[in-house]
Amino acid sequence: MNLLFANDRLGEYPASLYVDTSDPAPDRPALRGADQADVCIIGAGYTGLSAALHLAQAGRRVIVLEAHRAGFGASGRNGGQIGSGQRLEVTDLEQMAGKPAARRLWDMAEEAKALTYDLAAQAGVPTFRGIAHAARKPAEVAHAHQMAEHLAQHYGYDQIEPLDAAGLRALIPSDAYIGGDIDHGAGHVHPLNLALGIARLAEAAGAVIFERSPVTRIVHGTTGTKSRIETAEGHIMADHVILAANGYLDRLEPKIAARVMPINNYIVATEPLGARAAEVLTRNIAAHDTKFVVNYWRLHEDRLVFGGGETVTYRFPRDIAAKVRKPMLAVYPALKDVKITHAWGGTLAITLNRMPCFARPAPNCLSASGFSGHGVALACLAGKLMAQAVTATGDGFDAMAALPMPAFPGGGLLRWPMLVAGMSWFSLRDRIGI
Repeated sequence: MNLLFANDRLGEYPASLYVDTSDPAPDRPALRGADQADVCIIGAGYTGLSAALHLAQAGRRVIVLEAHRAGFGASGRNGGQIGSGQRLEVTDLEQMAGKPAARRLWDMAEEAKALTYDLAAQAGVPTFRGIAHAARKPAEVAHAHQMAEHLAQHYGYDQIEPLDAAGLRALIPSDAYIGGDIDHGAGHVHPLNLALGIARLAEAAGAVIFERSPVTRIVHGTTGTKSRIETAEGHIMADHVILAANGYLDRLEPKIAARVMPINNYIVATEPLGARAAEVLTRNIAAHDTKFVVNYWRLHEDRLVFGGGETVTYRFPRDIAAKVRKPMLAVYPALKDVKITHAWGGTLAITLNRMPCFARPAPNCLSASGFSGHGVALACLAGKLMAQAVTATGDGFDAMAALPMPAFPGGGLLRWPMLVAGMSWFSLRDRIGI
């Protein structure tokens, strides 16, 4: 089953609060017939659109092929959190790759955050600063405070403020947490508007975006020959191919499929809360907690947008609202009388070690995916790094590609049942509190 069509209709955004509050977007045509490009990009999310923007600004002819609509996938459905650092903590990266490499990875993540804020500003999309990290256990609070100290001492990052129980509760009025921190350098954004904004910037720079154009086959060229990228109604001949489909890549590139695993995550939005919004967050910040299947939330004006719950099945559950209401009420039981007006799911992608998978599956093909729930900023940077790799103006892509990237046990065939078993264990651990 193709995840592009398992839960969605061709060319239609999913019903969500983001769609209902999004900026106007053109209805772009599908690819019909033959065309040529210096670079053909598959996927019009943050990664593909950022790559298109930076390549077009560098004078390349760029064509983007999107199966549905720009920002259709995870880029237009996520929690909107612009987080600091990589998905792994710097201490884990120090053990994995050494301290110099960990420092470079941290600096790249800071570049990613700055790039995302800048792209949003260029596109006229507001961003808001502050993400609270809510801990449930004393050991988690202690760890959060230690990490804040480590980042300040060894990485010069002093934007994280440790919080005790009272300090956190002053931001998040919930009995579910006993402390944590707030990262004043991180932030949040309307995710679909960010994607649509980068699409506008890319087109203004000269990139061409075709929508409703799912790619059916790629015939990779060899060094010095062009690749052929086929859709149902046309094809592109290109010197370079960029794969930016993330969890929707499916079997289009088997070399990536063994290392990148699509999973589904779910979000709800409540009716307007009015003055009760202060019972959720006392400031316009975002928040997430320490559960293995993380809860994350923020306010959109006076509505709570709350994400929680994952599945590794192809199909979304029939009642997404019920699935997310349970963790939402575990954090905010007083909202039991509040109506949920929107509920939607989306497909993201994870890797075994939770670091993004940067790879060259063919001589003239680049791929970046598997952002593991930490992709708003890093995906924007990934697009820029791939553009630099194509134009030979930077080595950041190769630095990321050098990181260990193990395949899932069983590769593409058995990764689903193995992950189901692993997620079931961690879900049980969260429930019984070990």
